[in-house]
Amino acid sequence: MDWYPLWNSLRIAGIACVIVFFTGIFAAYYAYRLPGIWKGILDAVLTLPMVLPPTVCGYFLLLIFGVKHPIGHFLQQFGIQFVMSWYGGILAAVVVSFPLMYRTARGAFESFDENLAHAGRTLGLSEKYIFWRIRMPLCRQGILAGTVLSFARALGEYGATSMLIGYTPGRTATIATTVYQLWRVNDDAGAMIWVFVNLAISTVILIAVNLLEKKHG
Repeated sequence: MDWYPLWNSLRIAGIACVIVFFTGIFAAYYAYRLPGIWKGILDAVLTLPMVLPPTVCGYFLLLIFGVKHPIGHFLQQFGIQFVMSWYGGILAAVVVSFPLMYRTARGAFESFDENLAHAGRTLGLSEKYIFWRIRMPLCRQGILAGTVLSFARALGEYGATSMLIGYTPGRTATIATTVYQLWRVNDDAGAMIWVFVNLAISTVILIAVNLLEKKHG
């Protein structure tokens, strides 16, 4: 049995999760501090991929990064091609999973007691120290939830991924695209194997998160 789809899905989801972890936290913290109207506009823009069909997100990515379009053509001069490459799956996974990290992180920051930050400032603590040593630990449950949701969403991503990188065995195949391809050729047994693989990974992740929450609770 070819286990490439598992390896490819894990590395795509893992790298995408790291990217959205930092970008989602940064965007959430920045949006949290904006005045009402600007927060609403930025929030709508950043969460748009969450309400759009994944195939539409994939289509927009093709319009931007396709080799026949300016940005895609420019990147190709440097040997970077997101279309039909495994790292294009990272781009697709980041786009569709980012809103989950952003929304949960923003909710966590909004529930934070700002009096603690004000108290830290009166003690001469830097904003960097307050953010990483006070704000983040107290918001860890929301941050952790966003991280898990982002990883799970990236791991199961199909729509945008299939539009941008397609399905090539040993090159761009992921668990989700493999399930579809096996089903398409009436290999229900093979498709079911990958379904259970995905279920097993997701279950392990959720159990690990629950244990971490109990440990820090």
